[in-house]
Amino acid sequence: MRNRIFAVLALAILAGGGLAYGTFNAINSQPVKTVSAPTQPVVVAAADLALGAELKKEDLTVVNFPAGQAPAGSFAKPSEIIGRGVIVSLVKNEPLLAAKLASKEAGAGLPPVIPDGMRALSVRVNEVIGVAGYVLPGTRVDVLATANPNGATGDVTTKLILSNVQVLTAGTRMEQDQDKGKPMAVTVVTLLVYPDQSERLALASTEGKIQLALRNPLDQGAPETPGIKPAGMLGLTKVAAAKTGVKSGTTASSSTPRKAAGPVTQEATIVVLPTVEMIRGDKRTAEVIK
Repeated sequence: MRNRIFAVLALAILAGGGLAYGTFNAINSQPVKTVSAPTQPVVVAAADLALGAELKKEDLTVVNFPAGQAPAGSFAKPSEIIGRGVIVSLVKNEPLLAAKLASKEAGAGLPPVIPDGMRALSVRVNEVIGVAGYVLPGTRVDVLATANPNGATGDVTTKLILSNVQVLTAGTRMEQDQDKGKPMAVTVVTLLVYPDQSERLALASTEGKIQLALRNPLDQGAPETPGIKPAGMLGLTKVAAAKTGVKSGTTASSSTPRKAAGPVTQEATIVVLPTVEMIRGDKRTAEVIK
């Protein structure tokens, strides 16, 4: 009885194994069918490309995209874009699009990066003016000017003349260091401004002193300020409060072009109390008459 059970079990195992082996061979013997989907070539960056770089053959490579899925404005052959300038930073394997490249006649470098209707103006800075090296390409700043229009000591005035201005280059760099936010010692900063703003900036840097104030990139406000004189700084006169609203025509933003670059006017009310200048030896003070 026991031998009969073992015999039946062995026969079942052999039959099952044979059936499995036969099924496996039948499946493997069938030819493999390959389906090829239509593709189209797209030119992509072979390495990271910096702003203003001139495209060379070794900077480009071609990959295949599914037919009809290539990005709009892409190119099929590297020869179509060799020699053109890059107006935005590109990363490896990023498709080269017409909107990211300068025109064929513009060349490479800084000029094609400047938006229509705007100008790039450079000003000399030091460690203090450059906010300890944190004024880097791509950051935004306010420009304050200190000047003495009449030559009198009491007429020295500090005024916010430009607001939300983009830093285009710092020194000869158009890109930040790999460590984002790392301070960088420079002596010249190039700002992106409109023509009327370039006049104010040039006059301020020539006839007075300028100071850059670093902004939070998320802060898009442009406050109106009346400016301040030494008497107002010391509390000897009442100065009108600054308005914190955004004023049209004062924001130098490449992403929001304006139609006209007319002169900017600001109104401020300053109540001046009568004062008497007192000279005691080598000391000079201003006494308020109440």
